[in-house]
Amino acid sequence: MKTILNIIWLILCGFWMFLGYMLAGVLLCITIIGIPFGLAAFRIGLYALWPFGQTVVDRRDAGAPSCVGNVLWLILAGWWLALGHITTGIALCITIIGIPLGIANFKMIPVSLLPLGKEIVPTEQAYGYVGR
Repeated sequence: MKTILNIIWLILCGFWMFLGYMLAGVLLCITIIGIPFGLAAFRIGLYALWPFGQTVVDRRDAGAPSCVGNVLWLILAGWWLALGHITTGIALCITIIGIPLGIANFKMIPVSLLPLGKEIVPTEQAYGYVGR
């Protein structure tokens, strides 16, 4: 089921969100100071490309630098990437088949706003799922 959702996601909004994150990553990597932010954009961009079957968890070793970095990220790129998720989420929720995809878009807003100190892992790893 997650493969079908990922394919529909990719066609309807995933590719465009992926391109937005890649553009943000390239722009942020232009300066040496922005490289950690650019890498975060690339990481989230891959998540936005194929999100079903993965989830976001907090990193236990993240500290104050992540908090400061998140404030900078929010100012530089986070707000307009979150705006992209809001816009596509609303557009997808207009159709009945797009409602689950719209909800998935809304779930991606927190990580698009504050990505540092977060890690993207397979859902099975995050919830300790052990086979059938």
